[in-house]
Amino acid sequence: LVHGLFGFNNFMGADYFYHIPSILKADGATVFVSTVSAANSTEVRGEQLLNQLLNFKAISGAAKFNLIGHSHGSPTARYVASVRPSLVASVTSVDGVNKGSRVADVVRHVAPAGSVSAAVASTVADAFVKMLSYATGSSNLSQNTLSALDSLTTAGSIKFNSKHPAGLPSGCGEGAAVVNGIRYYSWGGDRALTNVVDPLDAGIKLMSLAFGGDANDGLVSTCSQRLGHVIRVDYNMNHLDAVNQILGLTNILETNPKTLYRNHANRLKTAGL
Repeated sequence: LVHGLFGFNNFMGADYFYHIPSILKADGATVFVSTVSAANSTEVRGEQLLNQLLNFKAISGAAKFNLIGHSHGSPTARYVASVRPSLVASVTSVDGVNKGSRVADVVRHVAPAGSVSAAVASTVADAFVKMLSYATGSSNLSQNTLSALDSLTTAGSIKFNSKHPAGLPSGCGEGAAVVNGIRYYSWGGDRALTNVVDPLDAGIKLMSLAFGGDANDGLVSTCSQRLGHVIRVDYNMNHLDAVNQILGLTNILETNPKTLYRNHANRLKTAGL
C-alpha cells in the first residue's frame, strides 16, 4: 500500500489506509505498508519505494509485489513498475493523480515558481510536513512540498508520463491492462461531499470547484484517475473516502471502502498475482 501527498504509515495509532491493512491480513493477505516522503517529487518517492520493496523482498522472500497506490501513490508505484518491472506483479491506482490535478494547477497559478507567495507557502507546508514526519517516525526522509506540487500539476504529470506511460489511456477511457507483464487496474470516486459529519468534507467540496463541471472526487478528476483496466471511477466517494478516512466517516449509502480493497485482493488472487 502506497500513500499519497501528506501521507504516512501510522499517525497516533491511526492508519493512513484506515483499518484496511488489518482486514486484508485477516483474510490471509501478506500486507506491507510503505512509508515514503509525505511531500516530494514522484521520482524521489519512487526511489524510496523501490528501496523499501527490496527490503520487503529480503524480509519476506516475495518475488514480486502488487502495488496499490492512493492519490500521489499511484504515479509513485508506476515509477517503480517502469524502472524495476521485475519487482512488480501489478499496479492499482486508487483515486490516482495520473494526469495531474487542477487543484495543484490552481495552487501553482496562485503561487508561481520563484514568487514570494510560493516561498511562504513552501515554508509553512514544509514545517507541517516535518512535524508530521517526526510524529510518524519518518524524519529521515527528505521533504519538498514544491517538488510534490510540481509533480501533481497537469504539466508535471505530462512530463512524468512521457517517461513512464504504461497503463495510461490516451483519453478518458481504458489503458493497456497488461504492459511488460505487469497488470494495471484503477478505481475511484466522483463525489466531493459524502458525509456531513466528516469535518474535512466541506474543504474537499470547496476544492472540487476547481474542476468546473467535470466529474471529480474533490481533488482529482475521474479522467485522471483512470489507469489500465478501469474497475469503476464513479463510486459515491471522495478523495479521502478512498482510504476509509477520516476515521471511517464515509458515505453510508455506498460500498464500504474496506470491501473494495478486500474484493480487489480476491481479484488479484484469482488472476494468479
